[in-house]
Amino acid sequence: MKKKIIEIKNLTKKYGSLTAVDSLSLDINHGEIFGFLGPNGAGKTTTIRVCLDLLFKNTGVVNIFGMDAHKGSTRIRRRTGYLPGDFGLIPGIKVKTFLKYLLGLSNCRSDKKMKDIAKRLDLDLTRKTHELSKGNRQKVGIVQAFMADQELIILDEPTGGLDPLMQQEFYKILEDTQSEGKTIFMSSHILAEVEAVCDRVAIIREGKLQMVENISKLQDKMGKVLEVQFRAPVKPEVFDLPGVTDIISDGDKLTLTIHENLDSVIKVLADHKIVNMNLKTFSLEELFLQYYSDKSERGSVNLDVEPGGEAK
Repeated sequence: MKKKIIEIKNLTKKYGSLTAVDSLSLDINHGEIFGFLGPNGAGKTTTIRVCLDLLFKNTGVVNIFGMDAHKGSTRIRRRTGYLPGDFGLIPGIKVKTFLKYLLGLSNCRSDKKMKDIAKRLDLDLTRKTHELSKGNRQKVGIVQAFMADQELIILDEPTGGLDPLMQQEFYKILEDTQSEGKTIFMSSHILAEVEAVCDRVAIIREGKLQMVENISKLQDKMGKVLEVQFRAPVKPEVFDLPGVTDIISDGDKLTLTIHENLDSVIKVLADHKIVNMNLKTFSLEELFLQYYSDKSERGSVNLDVEPGGEAK
């Protein structure tokens, strides 16, 4: 049985008449990279802040390391690295001075990890904090979240402002941290980011948890899309097989979704001459749209596809 690092049961948080998080239940296991995905304003940051005792909940239970998130908040924070979505800097001091100040607040007395991650992210520790670009400020935030070598790392929209090369290096840092036995809980509204690095994903929308699933299992549930171009038109009904849906015919081209019995489809294909064929797995973007959004709602879903892209 997997050890649970974060346990959330029936969490509700309201701001007056607005329910930001509505009866949310969620478990995060030791050693996994867990993605918390949803549109801006879905309740991701509120959930994280309640976990860290930065906000009081209305109802529900939140335990971290087996401790109540409120009663054990001081002990939990000693074991947790955190990057807030609105990370701020003390102005007018060197980055190294700022980071060492924060490091001194932890139980860690070595600055080796601080220097290593700063080097990997190409962050100049001698620069003054007020001189930094948005991307470099974000790098400082990432360094401070990982540098104390804590057991749990919580990241709220961690790649904002990073260029694509730095995003890729950040993903490697996540993988290396996971290989050390650490647990990572990260929120994002960037679909491709979660798909690239996370073991499991939870999707939240308007404060309500929509689903929790292993990404590969989720893709299996949604099936694979087969696109075939034949030398001559083929009747679509020959592919009316168990586990095959959404058969679309367009002249000599055919598109269908395969949930199971791929071998049966291949046997039918073998009876026809094929010019071109492509079998692809749904991207997380397609999964989200197919699983949660009807056509009338898609325009309101504020989710990026490319890592580092701006929310539209």
